Amino acid sequence: MLDNISIVLVNPSHPGNIGSTARAMKTMGLSQLCLVAPDDFPSGTATALASGADDILRNAKVCETLDEALADCQFVVGTSARVRGVSLPLVDPRSCAQSIVQEASNNKVALIFGREDSGLSNEQLRRCHLQVHIPTNEDFSSLNLGAAVQVLSYEIRMAELINKDALELPTPKAHELASMDDMERYYDHLYSVLMEIGFLDHSSHEKIMAKMRRLYGRVRPDQVELGILRGILSETQRCLASGGGTQKITE
Repeated sequence: MLDNISIVLVNPSHPGNIGSTARAMKTMGLSQLCLVAPDDFPSGTATALASGADDILRNAKVCETLDEALADCQFVVGTSARVRGVSLPLVDPRSCAQSIVQEASNNKVALIFGREDSGLSNEQLRRCHLQVHIPTNEDFSSLNLGAAVQVLSYEIRMAELINKDALELPTPKAHELASMDDMERYYDHLYSVLMEIGFLDHSSHEKIMAKMRRLYGRVRPDQVELGILRGILSETQRCLASGGGTQKITE
């Protein structure tokens, strides 16, 4: 189950923090590290700070963009040192870990950390289903990236250990949730159709699409449901192209 959880560092600026992250992960049983456009990697400094977690560094996935890193994930959690103006459910590390462990039993999960000096942007947080905030001391809230990863990794491990002792109840078979890559294609398709029908003529494109992202982020459609939504959009475009005629809908 822990193999379904990826720690994603977005544009890390110091290789030492990459090494410290690898060490924090390995001590808690996590192994999937993804780096998005790191400033300096591979690096001897990263290897030194990993203190034996060299295998995690060797197997780390390096991506050019966050979208690439999240493409096959079905559940995404963003970390933030500050409570941002993004309408996302905000949870503490313990509640976050419980959600991650529950999701990871059937889905691929990404826990993303932003650049050391600026954190995640609002645009990056909009890719997430949850936002987690570590309640540090208000008088001294500075937390090193590796330490932040350690806090979340510890909570994930504790939640996983508790989950092992929990009663396993049968759950109904469900379709696989849509991946982030599929959802991004859907948002592009939705935007095109909304433009074609004139829905966005007198509205803020960015605000409307942000609200639509939040809506579908709450719903989290599966692959079959997303296929239906894409089909509705395609049929709308077909009707527009044919002059707006109506068709009888049959099963």
